[in-house]
Amino acid sequence: MHYRILGTAGHIDHGKSALVKALTGIDPDRLKEEKERGITIDIGFADLKYPDGLTVGIVDVPGHERLIRNMLAGAGGIDMVLLVIAADEGVMPQSREHLQICNLLKIKNGIIAITKVDIVDEEWLDLVKEDVRIFAAGSFLENVQIIPVSSKTMMNIEILKDRIRGVALSVDPKSVKGVFRLPVDRVFTLKGFGTVVTGTAVSGSIAVNEEYVGKVENILRE
Repeated sequence: MHYRILGTAGHIDHGKSALVKALTGIDPDRLKEEKERGITIDIGFADLKYPDGLTVGIVDVPGHERLIRNMLAGAGGIDMVLLVIAADEGVMPQSREHLQICNLLKIKNGIIAITKVDIVDEEWLDLVKEDVRIFAAGSFLENVQIIPVSSKTMMNIEILKDRIRGVALSVDPKSVKGVFRLPVDRVFTLKGFGTVVTGTAVSGSIAVNEEYVGKVENILRE
């Protein structure tokens, strides 16, 4: 079994969550408020499984500028990024901001998907591709493949799945040796369960039903 973590990035309403659902069949928007408003508010999760045993866990992040802290919580432990840019709008403010964050986090691997290609013509799509290529110049995404997709018609979804697999297999796996370390991205309480924490393990391992006693370090400050 092989596991990698992919995080989405991109401007609000560029189709990140819809693309995750098209790829996995799982809707990462689980909150009632997200369903009602049609936008991602908190980080969501899905998994993309391949026949060879590779599982790519997907962290879907909000694109709204006021939810940037939620985005940061989800981006901390990812191995690669899927930068999503809508064909009808092109590069937008949070496209730039999220790419800057990924650069600061020293993410080295990724893919660019241009969504909503079913609502634009070929000439416009070519212009958007060129704009995206200029936008990515000088970043870790400078030479990556740009894949036009449609979550509505499922155009190129299988091609994107295959590309995600290729990038995932090129990423060095996190070490399962040493001390178990889990940067915490969320803490909340569930009735009947108590306090729940979530995050992405960066070293060591832990099993289901195993108890772990550790210490909390590097608490995020305002």
